[in-house]
Amino acid sequence: MVRNGEKMTLGQQARLAVMLSLPAILAQTSSMLMQYIDTGMVGRLGANPSASIGLIATSTWILGGFTAGACSGFSVQVAHLCGAKDFTGARKVLREGLTCVLILSFFLAAIGIALSSPLPGWLGGSPEITHDASMYFLIYSAFIPVGAVGWAASAMLQASGNMKVPSIMYTAMCALDVIFNYIFIFKFGMGVTGAALGTGLSELVTSAFAVWYVLAKSKELNIKGEKGSFIPRRRTLNNAWGITAPMWLQNFIMRGAYVMSTIIVAPLGAIAIAANAFAITAESFCYMPSYGIEEASTTLIGQSLGAGRREVAKRFSRITMTMGALIQTILGVLMFIFARQLMGLLSVDPQVVDLGAKVLRIEAFAETLYAISIVGYGCCVGAGDTLMPSLMNFCSMWIVRIGLAAILTPKMGLQGYWIAMCIELNIRGLLFLWRLRGEKWMKHNVVGKVQANIEYAEI
Repeated sequence: MVRNGEKMTLGQQARLAVMLSLPAILAQTSSMLMQYIDTGMVGRLGANPSASIGLIATSTWILGGFTAGACSGFSVQVAHLCGAKDFTGARKVLREGLTCVLILSFFLAAIGIALSSPLPGWLGGSPEITHDASMYFLIYSAFIPVGAVGWAASAMLQASGNMKVPSIMYTAMCALDVIFNYIFIFKFGMGVTGAALGTGLSELVTSAFAVWYVLAKSKELNIKGEKGSFIPRRRTLNNAWGITAPMWLQNFIMRGAYVMSTIIVAPLGAIAIAANAFAITAESFCYMPSYGIEEASTTLIGQSLGAGRREVAKRFSRITMTMGALIQTILGVLMFIFARQLMGLLSVDPQVVDLGAKVLRIEAFAETLYAISIVGYGCCVGAGDTLMPSLMNFCSMWIVRIGLAAILTPKMGLQGYWIAMCIELNIRGLLFLWRLRGEKWMKHNVVGKVQANIEYAEI
């Protein structure tokens, strides 16, 4: 109905948003469970192994963020082209996008491997946790190309409107992670190193499936019987760069702030580092559904604008943000009530559990507007509007969060840092409400640029 220009009632749009969101929420929930599995299994080994993963977690997010930004540079183009019913053009972008992501991922893997040894020391880690942290980051980095190509294939499928297959893929990854982690961590006694290997191998299996499916089975994107080059063309890269560059800026801003936060928290000791890492994982119980809705909103907005339907896109933005806020508010209340139980699933150390529960209850007061910022960002990405949200996040993260954390953490410990985070997330949500109040965020003609590129390539 979106692609064909048919009239849609508010109820029909809401049902479509729910239908696309549910598989994406399932995928994100599986991802959340995988974090619980990794963290919970390692947590049984004690505070130091847990702290070693928590120390470099923000650095893994930086590398993953660059991959995600590159994938979005091509998947947003695919969404707009599918919305315009130009599936031949979408398949061309798919082929070139997979090549670009693969090349970039090898470059990121090389950087990660080179930094794996000195990084934990740079982050302020104590000697008893730096070796495990280095090994985890080394193995994580080596598997980046595997995860990146699978991530790209999944993003292309979601952009075409297929949320079911990616959700199956992530659920399977979660199950495999349980199996591989159990074998490597406990049966082989490899500890933190085993957790990294288990996660990497689960990514290998599911990424191979995702690439095969998108190239051979996808209704809109399969390339069977179609001749076409995988070599990226300059204008395709230019289109992707216009979307990706601000997202990389966003990644540098956000993840860089997380690394700075780690540096602020590290002097508090292993208990605080472990509690901080576990609390972040426990909080994902609240916000992962919003990331699923964010993925659905990117597809809905992209295809609506590709079909030239701004009013439909605007209603989808309001529907999906409302859904995210309602769900995350309910989950925030549950997190406040069951904070100790959530932390108890991840650690057996009573000090870690107690401190983690305290900071989770602080964070519960940010969940509603945090959801608005998550889904709102997905709406902006779907429209190709990535620069302004990046600038908004820069001000929010570096001025509000880091500024307040630098003041409050030395005086109040880990609770001071999470108070700063709570305030910042509420401000960020208000900024996204302001950004999406009008129509400026929808004035990026992504599909026109892509179609011009395809015509140029054919000439």
